[in-house]
Amino acid sequence: MTDNSTERRGTTAGVLGAATVAMGLIAGVFYIFACAIMPALARSDDRVFIEVMQNINDVIQNPVFFLGFLGALVLTAVSARQSRGEPNRWWVFTALAAYTLVFLVTVAVNIPLNNGLADAGDPSRIADPAAVRDRFEDTWVAWNVVRALLSTLALACLARALFLYRRPQTSAYLESAAGSSASR
Repeated sequence: MTDNSTERRGTTAGVLGAATVAMGLIAGVFYIFACAIMPALARSDDRVFIEVMQNINDVIQNPVFFLGFLGALVLTAVSARQSRGEPNRWWVFTALAAYTLVFLVTVAVNIPLNNGLADAGDPSRIADPAAVRDRFEDTWVAWNVVRALLSTLALACLARALFLYRRPQTSAYLESAAGSSASR
């Protein structure tokens, strides 16, 4: 291998590794919402539920979260481009498709629900907090589970792609020589 191809291979592995880490962080966010945050909030009264979700939706909009959320998409897309022609490409493409669905669900369902909850205003002044919660909770929770499952699938695919990519590459010459009678 030339230095240029070794450098390219290292860059490709780095991008794939970074995509895998970013995807793991985001899958973890959706997972913890599905397994702990939303079940805990389900025990709360309507006003507390609304207030806490409004607070979460406000504070989660920060550079660190956006770096992971958008970084997982961008890094996986770059990795998909770099993996064309590689044996691991279908794993990366599947991860990209799964996370693209996560992104679309977030934009089309969860963010509008979050915005609707914010528009409801101060929980202490909402006339019918049960109705506000009813319009939000079940749909948000169900689609978050979809996001958790799809992002976990994307993570598993990227991990598999990384494993396949990191395996030592053998040349056709070495494979044929290993099977020849002269090599025994």
